[in-house]
Amino acid sequence: MSTPTALSPSPGAATRVPARVHRRPSALALVALAYGVAQLAAVVPWLRLGWDESVYVSQTDPHHPAAYFSAPRSRGVTYLTAPLTWLTNEPHAVHLWLALLSTACLYGAFAVWRPLLGTGRCALAAGLFAALWTALLYGPQAMPNLWVALGAVAATGWLLRGAAGVAGGAGAGTADGAPDAPRGLVPGGRRRAWWGVALAVAGVTLLRFPDGCWLAVPLGLACLAHRPLRRLAPMAAVAGGVAAGAVPWIVEAYARWGGIGERLRVSSDVQGEMGLRWAGGDAWLSVNGPLLCRPCHIAPYQPWLTWWWLLLPVLALVCAVRGRRGGPGRAARRITVWLPLACAVVLSLPYLLTLGYSAPRFFLPAYALLSLPLAATALDVARGRRPYVVALCAVLALYGVAQGTGFWRNLMGARHTTHRYEAVAAHLHRAGIRPPCLVTGAQTPPISYAAGCASGNVAGNNKNLTRAGLRTLTTRIPVAAITAAHAAPPAYARTWRPLPLPGTGLRAWVAERG
Repeated sequence: MSTPTALSPSPGAATRVPARVHRRPSALALVALAYGVAQLAAVVPWLRLGWDESVYVSQTDPHHPAAYFSAPRSRGVTYLTAPLTWLTNEPHAVHLWLALLSTACLYGAFAVWRPLLGTGRCALAAGLFAALWTALLYGPQAMPNLWVALGAVAATGWLLRGAAGVAGGAGAGTADGAPDAPRGLVPGGRRRAWWGVALAVAGVTLLRFPDGCWLAVPLGLACLAHRPLRRLAPMAAVAGGVAAGAVPWIVEAYARWGGIGERLRVSSDVQGEMGLRWAGGDAWLSVNGPLLCRPCHIAPYQPWLTWWWLLLPVLALVCAVRGRRGGPGRAARRITVWLPLACAVVLSLPYLLTLGYSAPRFFLPAYALLSLPLAATALDVARGRRPYVVALCAVLALYGVAQGTGFWRNLMGARHTTHRYEAVAAHLHRAGIRPPCLVTGAQTPPISYAAGCASGNVAGNNKNLTRAGLRTLTTRIPVAAITAAHAAPPAYARTWRPLPLPGTGLRAWVAERG
């Protein structure tokens, strides 16, 4: 009888289960985790709901009246917050939900690029974007720009994956960050890539209708210029994504404004009569804050911190030149560099050429797209060259200092502003302004939401009441008008009782019911 060997277990012996292989988390996963932890530690505990957040969140909050939803806004952010606001409207809970969601979406959006760039490059690109003070500050906030940025990254990545033939079968990248060689498509893989394009473009359009239309321009041109994309499916994915995402905006345009043209006209009026003008100077002045520069007659905050912003066009040009190098697969490598660059430029154009004001968050989509070719170029140049590695680490360290300084300053400013809204609401409650109630005047949306009241204005961009309607409401519910601390009351509130709001820089005028 033969003796059993290790490869032929004896009869009756228990079959050994192979030990489970424990895979280390990828560099991209660690970047996303750090991004989420930073939001939870440094942003969520400090902030209450801001002005625009109050408008978006109130739309799906069953416990509060909805604030006036002006023509330039799109409904996408309200859908992001809806799952939570149906349960609670506690600001910290809303921000916690969005912090977790933005962490997952950061990972998912940049992971789309792993078969194209490799794990290391994608991780560096995600880190460059996540380290921006605007990306960190707005990660847990109910604002559209960060989500547009992540959607644009995903849309371009899916389009290039479908073109390169790595939609379903490529790996995540080698240990040194280089992309794996394409292994071919699994059945239906390219079809999944086109669905990814359509869903990402639809999401961007749903979040901000104009941005979805602008994003479709370079994506559509890529379908015409790049031979692997000259087919019906990718073109239909881009066009279909815009059409699907635009449905709520178009329906609302006809229901509330009488058509698309009229909504666009009203949107232009609200945003200060959009037209051809240079806003790059305003963008530079506000790159380190304030969060909204309107009108933008300010001195730049610590101009030396803007070096990275002024360097971006130069670095983008370097990436574009390197993308033209020859060799095998030249066309595929070129479009991998040029498409995100083109999308970044196009998505920046309306904020550089049409507005009379600026806000740092407007350029988040451009930053996210630029991070991809910048990270790839930086690692390619530094690979195996110690002086370049040292220089790269030094630049990243300076970048971190610049972003950290801007983040802390603007976080404290946002904290002061949002807590002031809560303080005004507390004063109104003590004065008997409790739901059902109405708040009108300055800074109406966030104050009314914090107080649990409806918001209304008889003039301005948020006009949704007539003076006759306001007078009628004063006989039914408590009404307060908010002004600056030393300002005279509005004409309709000259007989109303003044209510000091110490520590807020504001004053309330309370209507006498009768």
